[in-house]
Amino acid sequence: MKDVYLFSGFLGSGKTSMLTDVLRQLKEKGIKPAVIMNELGKLPFDSQAIGEDVPLKEMLEGCICCSGSEKTEAQIQGLLAGEDFDVLIIETTGAAHPVEALDAVYSPLFADQLNIKGIVTVADSKLWLERMTLTPQVRTLFIEQIRHAHLLLANKMDLLTESQQAKVVFEMQGLNPDAFILQTTNGRVPLHLLEGLQSTTSEKEVNQTQIGKNLHLSSRLIEFNTSFTQEEFEEWVRSLPSTVYRMKGYVPIEGVRNPFVFQYAYGLVQWLPEYIKMPAKLVMIGENVQEIHVIGM
Repeated sequence: MKDVYLFSGFLGSGKTSMLTDVLRQLKEKGIKPAVIMNELGKLPFDSQAIGEDVPLKEMLEGCICCSGSEKTEAQIQGLLAGEDFDVLIIETTGAAHPVEALDAVYSPLFADQLNIKGIVTVADSKLWLERMTLTPQVRTLFIEQIRHAHLLLANKMDLLTESQQAKVVFEMQGLNPDAFILQTTNGRVPLHLLEGLQSTTSEKEVNQTQIGKNLHLSSRLIEFNTSFTQEEFEEWVRSLPSTVYRMKGYVPIEGVRNPFVFQYAYGLVQWLPEYIKMPAKLVMIGENVQEIHVIGM
């Protein structure tokens, strides 16, 4: 049996920092990890931090909890068949409802080979205090990610006063009285807390995936057959509804040899040059993204 952990949390909450540190601890104990990542993370990609000796599967074409669930099965099957590892860590996208993500990992094909230890959610404590500034949909997802955690990291505690720290822990404990809440900085979690997890996932909890489905979260893979100026592309981005939470991929820019790396998260845009010719594809994550008009189409 392989132990499986799902790492959940919003973009920028500290998931990748936690992942990198947990991998370090596993290696020090001689435990072989494998990773499925659902995010590009910081660019250049954080696989450098993970290390070449760790089997890594990336899922850039879709969200683990929506259209990507079949891909998740294929990735896990591939790891089980072809890689030597003891522990599997699945880092979900920031827009994933944790119970849906967990549901995507359950498969009759390999259920007898996996021991799903639980959901570890990293919550940005500062963002929690400012959650009323989020759109209702995003705020609901934030709450759901906390509510379904088996282990909850109240991260970025170093940015808060003592009274704010107490308020965060009190409110999160009220929302999820069953989770162990660890106050953290830089997403540092002792390995023994993960190993001590006994997944409390009941049939009732898995059935609550309906909550996530009501958010209409989905992902969309867009392929570009034409190039744009950065101004044209950003004008289209500004026209998008607030229900588009995340975009990442490679955008062809006029007069530039290789498509640019493009990232968008909650209103913020990032462009980076790419030195390898990557396929001109973009992943959009949000609500009802299939209905959104795409530039050049």
